[in-house]
Amino acid sequence: MDQRPPFGDIRYAGRAVSRQRGAVSLIVAGLLVIGVVLSLLLVDVARVAAARARLSAAADAAALAAAPATFADFGAGSDPKSAAGETATANGAQLVECRCPVDHTWASRTVQVVVSADIDLTMLGSRRLQASAAAEFSPVRLAGR
Repeated sequence: MDQRPPFGDIRYAGRAVSRQRGAVSLIVAGLLVIGVVLSLLLVDVARVAAARARLSAAADAAALAAAPATFADFGAGSDPKSAAGETATANGAQLVECRCPVDHTWASRTVQVVVSADIDLTMLGSRRLQASAAAEFSPVRLAGR
């Protein structure tokens, strides 16, 4: 009867398997490193997605703030670009562009804004994201005509 321990030196192709245990440790360590890197990249992707959603909301709010100020009678003394900039800043973004001219007519008009924000990512460094939005304003509908 053989008195070897159940998990002792098992021979495979003439070599003891116990000498190869270190190779398994290296493979496991490599897989752990790959797992950590992929997890950090996934966190960065989630941060970008959340930042884009916030930036899109900031662009929408800035466009909606600027739209009524383009109607000279309604936004008396108000500057549409200032309204868009203040709203963008309040929502954590910077106003990049505002196509929002003041119009003295009762015609419908569309305001377009572009906002940006910087985001710091773990693996990908700092990035600047941009979002744009448009808002239509109709003084006729506001007056009920």
